[in-house]
Parts: sequence; C-alpha cells; structure tokens
Amino acid sequence: MRLKYAPRSIKMLSLCSVAIIVANAPPALATEQLPDIPTWLTTHVGQADGQIARPVLQRARSLYMRKVSEGTVRNPCYFAMDATRPNDPADGGRFYIVCEATQTFRVVSSGHGSGRDLKGVADFGNGRMCAKNFGNAMDSNLTTGGSYLTEETKTTFKGYYRGSQAKDTAYLRTFLQFDGEGETANARQRAIGGHAAAKVAGVCMKKDPQSPYANREGYVPLGKLVEYAGGRSDGCTSWSASDANQIISMVKDNPTTLYIYPESKDISAVAKAAAAGRSPSQAGLYWNDTCMKQIRAPKFWSKETLEPVIVQYKKDHPAPPARPIPICE
Repeated sequence: MRLKYAPRSIKMLSLCSVAIIVANAPPALATEQLPDIPTWLTTHVGQADGQIARPVLQRARSLYMRKVSEGTVRNPCYFAMDATRPNDPADGGRFYIVCEATQTFRVVSSGHGSGRDLKGVADFGNGRMCAKNFGNAMDSNLTTGGSYLTEETKTTFKGYYRGSQAKDTAYLRTFLQFDGEGETANARQRAIGGHAAAKVAGVCMKKDPQSPYANREGYVPLGKLVEYAGGRSDGCTSWSASDANQIISMVKDNPTTLYIYPESKDISAVAKAAAAGRSPSQAGLYWNDTCMKQIRAPKFWSKETLEPVIVQYKKDHPAPPARPIPICE
C-alpha cells in the first residue's frame, strides 16, 4: 500500500489533549489517562495478526503528541514496535507505521537484537522467533524498549554482489540514526538505528581499480547479497529492503518518534508475575501470548550490571588477529 502524506500544516487529531506517561507508573496503569484512540484506528487495535496491542499504541501516541507539542516533530506519521511479538513476517509483522492525519495504518516485519552468549560467564542471547533478553549495555546486541526520535541518515558502501545478467552491483545501505531518552539515551553511542536487513557475505577481493570504492591496491569486496528480514540484528531495528527504503524516505529531513515496547519496568513486572505463577493478563500486564509461552519469563540487563561483565570478558578473551580477505579466483 502506498502511503499518502498530508501537508505539514494539517494538525494531528487531539494534539491539544496531550498526556504524558508518569515514568514510575505501574505498567498496567500507565496508559489510563491518555487521549482516546480515534475511531478509525480502533479497528487496528488488538493482539491478532496485523494489529497493535493497545498499550503499545497508547504509549506511541503519547510520545508522538508530546514531541509535536514541544515542536520537536512535525512529521504527520509516527512509528511503534512490539518486540514481544514473534519475529515472523507471516503473522503480519510487529513494526507499525501510523499516519493519523491520513488515517493510514501499516504493519511490516522487523528484527530484534540477537544478544550474546558469553560462554561460561553470561548468556543473554535471543532466539530468532522471540526475544527473551533486553538491555541497553554497550556491545550487548540487545533491543532496548522505550522512546526514540529518528535523526540523520548515513549511506555506506558494503561491497559488490553479483546482480542480474552476471553484473557486479554495488550495495549501498542507508542507516537511520535513533536518539533516545531515559534508558534509551545511549542509542547514539551504541549506534542504534534502523536499516535494511541485508548484507554482503562470503566476501573475496576483486581487482577493479576503476571502481570508486577501490582500495589503495585497486581491490573491491565482492560477495553474495544476503537478506535476513526474518532474522536478528545487533540491537538495531531492521526491515526488508523495500520497507527500509520507504520508512527512511518518510523521515529524511523530517524526524518523527518511535516507541519500542517493552521497557524495563514492563519486563520486571512480567517476570515478577511469571515467578508467582501468573500470566501477564492475569496480572493486568501485556506480553504477547505466543512468545510468553516460549520464553517463560523475560529479563532486562541494565548497562550498569552488564557493561562491566562485557568489558572484562573482552579482556579475558581478546579477539584473534583479523584474517586477510582472500583474493577472488
């Protein structure tokens, strides 16, 4: 579906009735005083495929309205992600594009942070389908829930790949930087943002001195283009190539908000309920049922706790010297 945009002069619905979530409010109660969801949008609210859970939408709307009222955002659309849902494009996705001025709602797939397994020290790795571990530590490769703003973009050359008609094609990937606040405040330091779920793998070095991307010796990397829209990331939000192009074009030089659920307070509350033998819904909380059954209980790894562990692990397990990339045959 092609999104249509309203002029910037058109104001969003209910912008005057802004309510801000109290930072320490219990997760089950934190959305009660927010503005009513517009009637057209309520049909998209729920936990079925292609729908957005009510607390996720309410928090995303609250963040967006707050940033609009502050004059930080003028974009007619905002984003949300529910990282408690399965990472399965077939179920309708879990990244949401909401444009209230044009009454447009779209869902696309998105990856979550892979986490890491520090053998014998700490295992905070995530499976492909459901995320169990979340956190904001440097080099943790974990997704951090909370509030973000989209910022500048940067396009970099990732290598050549064999395209149609056996022609080598340069792959240029654009990275959309996120800035956060609170627990997501170190997003820039962690290089957290959004990009296409694609990379050039199995690289060898090909002689091509005429290429604008050639190194000093006249070589360029050549490999296979691999797309992993249903895979995991290093903590970033990743989309299919076509979705990434559209999303990034929407916010280029026109920032907007992104709210990612869950935050640490949600994770702690759900984990506490699970320890007491209660389901999230029984405790008045939200977590996707399918993933809750798979992970049993989520965990948040704070940077204060996890960063020293990662730093010490690096000291105890120094990376081996980089191997030279082979020359293409």
